[in-house]
Parts: sequence; structure tokens; C-alpha cells
Amino acid sequence: MDRIRNTALPDLPLHHLDVPLPHLLPFAIGTFDTIGPLSRAAFPHRHTFYEIVYLTGGSGAHVLDLVRRPVEPPQLCVITPGQVHHWAEADGLTGHVVLFNEDFLLPHADDASALRALAGLPGHPVGDQAAPIAALLADMGGEYRELRSGYQNVLRACLHILIARASRTRGRTGGPADAPGPARDRAAELASAFGRLLCEPGGAGRPVGWYARELGMSAGHFQTLVRRATGRSPGSLIRQQQTLEAKRLLSGTQMTVRQIAGLTGFSDPAYFCRFFRRETGMSPGEFRSRAGRNHHDPRIESIAAHPDGP
Repeated sequence: MDRIRNTALPDLPLHHLDVPLPHLLPFAIGTFDTIGPLSRAAFPHRHTFYEIVYLTGGSGAHVLDLVRRPVEPPQLCVITPGQVHHWAEADGLTGHVVLFNEDFLLPHADDASALRALAGLPGHPVGDQAAPIAALLADMGGEYRELRSGYQNVLRACLHILIARASRTRGRTGGPADAPGPARDRAAELASAFGRLLCEPGGAGRPVGWYARELGMSAGHFQTLVRRATGRSPGSLIRQQQTLEAKRLLSGTQMTVRQIAGLTGFSDPAYFCRFFRRETGMSPGEFRSRAGRNHHDPRIESIAAHPDGP
């Protein structure tokens, strides 16, 4: 039964999570076959939800925000809301697919930051985490199918452990650790909230001051906390997101440069073109042409989710 619904948008197809009764949770787990054909979608699209894929078999490639990685099981792929991805020349994909909305992460809010860090690449080799991840996913699948008492709490706890184990595949669990205790916790919490707002539709077009006001603090304090948590300024992270969103729209749609400029926060298309060339070394037109021919061009793949981003 399909767990994913596709809707048409002016830019890219948008997939929503539909969970059938008796499950009322914003969560689903299954195989590529039980989740449905959209789990293998070969066309670029976005999600409104998070997806974790544990690949155990198959061939082809996973393309995430223009970065292409061969399918090399066992392998973990994380896709966060707003990212653009598809499976290219894929054949015989097998494994577990876990889908969930932001609400399902509420008991462990820091997990959203960990997932955004994991989503910086199209796939991760799992190394010595293969056996525990496979066992954990099997347990989660059983809980989801059998509906035993308290299964909702078990699924939330297991997802938290899964994200922690997935983070081990990257050899790290967080960003810069220059501040101990409550100060570090506050900075991490703020950076996580900033990251969620930044990834919202239109988020890349907002100024730093808007984020500070939305999060209830002065611009100076906001800048200090974001830099403490990520090692980068809010302005640089906004520019990175603007560039990434422009790349997504240039490669995945037929929108005009003027339309894309407006959607990424630029009222002047000429200024957008100068900005894009400064960030990528190419004009929007050159980028669109290259992206259509070659996903392996390092300049095409140069801006993706930054591993140290919020």
C-alpha cells in the first residue's frame, strides 16, 4: 500500500506522507515494495517529510541535491524535507524505508540537526553499524506491524537510537564543541531552530534580522549563538541555502531566471546572476546547461547540505 502521495507544484513534484489506519502516527516503515512505487521514484522531487533508507541490495545511483553516489549496499541514505532527490538507473533496490514527519521527532528535538548533517551526502557506508542497524530496523518493523501495547513509544525510542547509530557512520555526532554545558545546549537548540526555518519554502530569501526576531533575540546574540554552534555566520548559511535552492530550481524545473531569483529572495535578476556566479563560478544559464549534461561535474556538485550546517 502506498505511503507516499505526489502533488504537482509549479517547481518540483512534492511528496507527502499518507499513513493509513490503524496507524495514526506521522510515521511509516516498510520495504520499497510495501511503501509503494514512489519510494523508487526516478524523477527529481521533494519531500515534506524525513526519509531514512537502509539499502541492502540493488544497483544504480542515488542523486541528492545534484550529488550522485553509486548504490553500494549496505548503505544508509537520509533525505530531509525540502531536499531534491531521485534514484537513477536503479534496479532491484531492497532494504528498509523509514518515513516520518517533524512531529515524530518532538521528544528528541536535537535529532533534526543530526538528520540534516547526515543528509549532506547521498549515501553513507555503514561499516560496523550494519548489524545493529539491521536488527533495530527489523524490531521497528515488527512493532509497526503488530501494534502491541505502547508501540508508539517504542518506535520513537528506536528512531532516536537509529539516528544516533547513523551518526556514527559519519564519525561524528555534532558540530563545534567550543562551549560546555548549558551554553552549548542553548546554541545547539537555536541553530537547530534556525536550520528548520531556513529549509522552509522561501526561507532562503529572509534576512538575518528576520530569523533573530522570529526566534526572540537580538541580531547580535543570534549571530553569536549560531556561530558558536556551527562555526559559521548566519549570513553565510543563508547564502549557502540560497545557492542550493537556486541550483535545485535551475536543474529540476524550466522556470525562468527571473522566477528563480524571486523565489530565492532576489528582487533584481541581474543581482541574482552576479550572486550566483560569485558563489558557483558559473552563470545560471551555464549551470543549467551543465547540470543537464553531467552530474559528475565537481562545480555542479559543489554546493550541497554542508556537514557543519545547522
